[in-house]
Amino acid sequence: MSKAVAGFPISEIVLPGVVGTGGLIRRDRNLPRPGAGRAIVRVEASGISFAERAMRRGRYPGQPKFPFVPGYDLVGIVVAVGADADAGWCGTRVAVLTKTGGWATHANVSVDDLLPVPDAVSPAEVETLVVNGITAWQMLHREARVAAGQTILVHGANGGVGTNLVQLAKHAGVRVIGSASPRHHDALRALGVEPVDYDDPDFAARVRLLAPLGVDAVFDHIGGASVSRSYRLLTPRGTLVSYAMASSLRETTPMIPQFFRLLANLMWWNALPNGRKAVFYNIWQGRHTRPKTFRANLRRDFAKLMEMLVDGVLTPHIAARFPLDDVGAAMELAESGTVHGKIVLTP
Repeated sequence: MSKAVAGFPISEIVLPGVVGTGGLIRRDRNLPRPGAGRAIVRVEASGISFAERAMRRGRYPGQPKFPFVPGYDLVGIVVAVGADADAGWCGTRVAVLTKTGGWATHANVSVDDLLPVPDAVSPAEVETLVVNGITAWQMLHREARVAAGQTILVHGANGGVGTNLVQLAKHAGVRVIGSASPRHHDALRALGVEPVDYDDPDFAARVRLLAPLGVDAVFDHIGGASVSRSYRLLTPRGTLVSYAMASSLRETTPMIPQFFRLLANLMWWNALPNGRKAVFYNIWQGRHTRPKTFRANLRRDFAKLMEMLVDGVLTPHIAARFPLDDVGAAMELAESGTVHGKIVLTP
């Protein structure tokens, strides 16, 4: 592996604007050699998350202007680094939280963002634990701070974040109630989850039957009316963690006002003297204001996830694997509501 290279011929998937699942475009170009503090990673796996589904509709807060290359995270091999970087990174498998740029054969990333990956696990398995696993770990242990013996409610327990969240919670001795479509209930029971149909008109009553005193934490990616319902299901000292607004994907009303209304509701609830806590989780919080702490927490949390993966505590749930050129079909499946786990792209 050489530190200085002329460039790399690469393929990448471009999101040109607000398009259907078949509207993504493949582009071939030459990726220049890495500059100071940068590295080139040959991508072995990326994935489809809620973020890309929202970006396709132009409904993800803070997304770049079109056109751009999606891909919230990636796993791959470092093939070159800038002249000022440690050449020891070359040949190392790493994971990177990117926000965009992961849907490509190669990616130019900051050396500071490289997260070492153990040799004993596959890139596709690791991919399920980058944005989804870190999100689940930090919401559970840094935001809600759950403890053994408590009860939590996980919305979308069959999804990429949900499957990690329920496994982490069960490992911590926490009782899990999980909302999902009935087609996923058997798979959730196999994970030790008590499933509830999220479309049940008596959903709240069903949860109350399972947890008459309320739940100690709710993890809500749905947004909209679901957030208020989730808050009302808490125990007197419970925590609501809101972390997405999936219900808004098929709406046409502006996204930003909805997001600020959500934040206003959370702030109002926190001002009430009832002991409950309500937060919006953002995996990027602190990246610019406290970058050293942000990266230290990211490395620590990801290393813990890798340790649990190697030890067999965590079982990756890969719903399907698609080559990069079939990203349209992969997106269509991801948006079908039928998958259990994460859809992985393998360039």
